Amino acid sequence: APEGHVLLSCDYSQIELRVMAELSQDSGLLDAFTQDRDIHTHTASLVFEVPLEDVTKSQRYAAKAVNFGIMFGQGAFGLAKEIGVSNDEAKKFISSYFKRYSKVQDIMTECVENSHDKGYTETIFGRRRYLPEIHHSNGRIRSGAERIAVNSPIQGSAADIIKIAMIAVSKELKTRQLKSKILLQIHDELLFEVPEDELETMKELIPQLMSSIPGIKVPLKVDTGIAKTWDECD
Repeated sequence: APEGHVLLSCDYSQIELRVMAELSQDSGLLDAFTQDRDIHTHTASLVFEVPLEDVTKSQRYAAKAVNFGIMFGQGAFGLAKEIGVSNDEAKKFISSYFKRYSKVQDIMTECVENSHDKGYTETIFGRRRYLPEIHHSNGRIRSGAERIAVNSPIQGSAADIIKIAMIAVSKELKTRQLKSKILLQIHDELLFEVPEDELETMKELIPQLMSSIPGIKVPLKVDTGIAKTWDECD
């Protein structure tokens, strides 16, 4: 940051899993985010049927792998390889996951079926991704399109959310005549250059704007970092 300024990093926390909770309206996921629990520990507690405080590092790691793997269409083979268990154990783990988060499986099935019917998939905000491959005669190509049909509404909605946030932030900076400015958008993070005398305002204002997205009911959590260099913001 230049003299008299600092960098402010504002990063959505686990935005894709929160979008999955919004899309599916699964009570297990929604409860975890509403109560601001660590989602991977929460999942491990449900799947392994142990109290939250008794979840081990390896159990949390396995839960994290399946939390993210599910969104990308990862099967038992891929999960088994990633967390170092047998295919049978991975199958049981995925089965237990869907048992605990049944509406997640429902929305995934619905996304695929809708894409077959309509030829496209949609984000929460109605932005479409057309999938002509969804009707391909080649099963491998068709399966790839079905994975996109599940993942695209999640990643696409996350992308929509940060764009909506950027518009809101831009308008508010102009309205308040603040000198702070957006430098970069990197995935789920916004990086700002902030005059030191605006820092107190910005570190409260930006997370508030980023977490107040019309149409999204699941809590959106924003982590912040402040430093002279981007590397030190983490």
